[in-house]
Amino acid sequence: MTRISVAPVKRSIRVNAPQARAFDVFATRFDSWWPREHHIGKAVMKEAIIEPHAGGRWYEKGEDGSECNWGRVLVWEPPSRLVLSWEINSKFAFDETVASEVEVHFTADAEGGTLVELEHRILAADAQALREVVDSPRGWGALLEIYAAKVAA
Repeated sequence: MTRISVAPVKRSIRVNAPQARAFDVFATRFDSWWPREHHIGKAVMKEAIIEPHAGGRWYEKGEDGSECNWGRVLVWEPPSRLVLSWEINSKFAFDETVASEVEVHFTADAEGGTLVELEHRILAADAQALREVVDSPRGWGALLEIYAAKVAA
């Protein structure tokens, strides 16, 4: 299968929280802000999980007990950096042929807040279609807004 690379999707947001809290809410409390309608399993999503270590799973649990993989934790460097493999295609199905990565940097600023910078690098057979999905109005920009509201709460 041929994989195509396209320009990465880049988004950033400043959150009014220290760097450690910004990382913690994004990564270890991922389920607290990830929208339930953003799931790929057949069952209604009960929980979204990022296991807190390199090599860990990134996945969802359904209300029926099923599990659906999204990818793996490639880099776990609290409180500054997280890299996840993204193994989901443009049709929102787990696809091991997708070799995309989501890298998130958390940088403390002088005012006590944190700049959160996300880059989704896409390498997939359906790369352009996948890019359009994650760069859409319901994509990473909207998700970071939801995340920022949770950090501020």
